[in-house]
Amino acid sequence: MTAAPATPQRIPFWKLSPEIHRTLLALTTAAKRQLDPALVDLVLIRASVINHCAFCIDMHVTDARKAGETEERIHLLNAWEEATGHYTEQEQAALALTEAVTVLTDGFVPDAVYERAAAHFDETKLAHLIALITAINAWNRINVTVRVPPGGTS
Repeated sequence: MTAAPATPQRIPFWKLSPEIHRTLLALTTAAKRQLDPALVDLVLIRASVINHCAFCIDMHVTDARKAGETEERIHLLNAWEEATGHYTEQEQAALALTEAVTVLTDGFVPDAVYERAAAHFDETKLAHLIALITAINAWNRINVTVRVPPGGTS
């Protein structure tokens, strides 16, 4: 089986808009400050998988591995609800919120999902988690739209 040819990047978005890059990077950095780094990695990977952002999946899986995340937990993210023994209740709540915020076309963020996350995060950390999910969705949507390839430069 041969790999499909790489789809060329449409425009060098981040080079054309350095102020947007700096602003989104600042949001992402600020959002991470209140959160456990392992949880951050899981959220970034899960949202990127949902959004089919190959560039971000590649980058965040690489970062998670470097930080010591296990291959098993990385691979099981696609079925985290069935693999509950591999994730803490707080991580599961964050992943559920990540999915609800990322897939708003399913009808807003359900109260039960929000309340589950609120039970595991104080209000400040919850605000940071929501900001992190929002930021990764912005990164994903831009990178997918302009077709930044995995391993490429954003």
